[in-house]
Amino acid sequence: MLKGKKIIIGITGSISAYKIPYLVRLFIKEAAFVKVVMTQNAKQFVSPITLSTLSKNPVIIKHFNTEGEKYNNHIELAKWADLIIIAPASANTLSKMANGIADNILLTTYLAAKCPVYIAPAMNVNMLNHPTIQSNIKKLQSFGNIIIKSPEGELANGLIAEGRLEEPENIIEIIKKDLKRKGSFTGEKVMVTSGPTYENIDPVRFIGNYSSGLMGFSLAEELANRGAKVTLITGPGNIKIYNSSISRIDVLSAEQMYNACIENFPLSDIAIMSAAVADYTPEKTEKNKIKKKQSSINLKLKPTKDILAELGRNKRENQILIGFALETDNEIENARKKLKSKNLDFIVLNSLNDKGAGFKLKTNKITIIDKFDNVKSFSLKTKIEVARDIVDNIAELL
Repeated sequence: MLKGKKIIIGITGSISAYKIPYLVRLFIKEAAFVKVVMTQNAKQFVSPITLSTLSKNPVIIKHFNTEGEKYNNHIELAKWADLIIIAPASANTLSKMANGIADNILLTTYLAAKCPVYIAPAMNVNMLNHPTIQSNIKKLQSFGNIIIKSPEGELANGLIAEGRLEEPENIIEIIKKDLKRKGSFTGEKVMVTSGPTYENIDPVRFIGNYSSGLMGFSLAEELANRGAKVTLITGPGNIKIYNSSISRIDVLSAEQMYNACIENFPLSDIAIMSAAVADYTPEKTEKNKIKKKQSSINLKLKPTKDILAELGRNKRENQILIGFALETDNEIENARKKLKSKNLDFIVLNSLNDKGAGFKLKTNKITIIDKFDNVKSFSLKTKIEVARDIVDNIAELL
């Protein structure tokens, strides 16, 4: 899995840097090519000479070497790498990465990189749990970086281990497992729907919902990171896409989303319908703004087209169709009915009764029910982590 891979190990100023020579040895044992990039502070904790000897490459600490003023080109360095692992990542470096600060060669290399980036934080538990650090970790995850954190536990002396650097052997295994997963959707064409729809009443008013689209965008990024070609059909929102393997189609209304789905579904191997599509739309849209001339108005609505049902009717035998259900009562029962009536392979259930789940939140709590009536319940997680769980379940169907 790592044989022949070109790997940059970025070391920052943390006492855990003493473990990195062993990490270098493990990568070399896997027949990988290794280059080490260090911050100035990292030199206080581990010797560049040791790292150079083990990696069989000069250690890079700054853009210009004092000997002959050789220029270390961070752009070329980033192009060279198949993956980057920053370990240990101090609170200082982690925060700079999250906010685009580039005041050393490790940071400029990170910002120029297109390859997968793994980050293994190491710091005092109170620093790790500070809201600013947690916010920066979530921001880095949203950029597609993989955070490798040591699980909470106890050391031999009874001290809490949360915040310490994950052991080098585990770092290697986590990276190998992730690289294997990243290629699991290579060649698959996936359609994902996301966000709300807006049903116009007049030129300035609409019927809508609180969906941000974050769940759909997280799914699209996760699938693209695993090798899929993704068509993302999204309602109104301001979330950006980062992976070039995602083709974005912007729509406004339920009718427009219906048309885009009908056009793209036959070209897809997998469809994930996470959009919160309006069930009703005004029978008539006024051309001019409705004036406030009376105490009340009657707004007559008509049903929108059932996109999921239409796709279920036309699903090929080898296509995978995933639906979502947001419920407030009889959640499992209602989700099962939808699963069967729409001809789905599995359904992702959200309950508004679960704290931290629903619209306009960065977290979600889901239950997956498949067509064989297997039920999997998950704990509250970020929507990025939820996307991984959903995609892992789709991978089992391939």
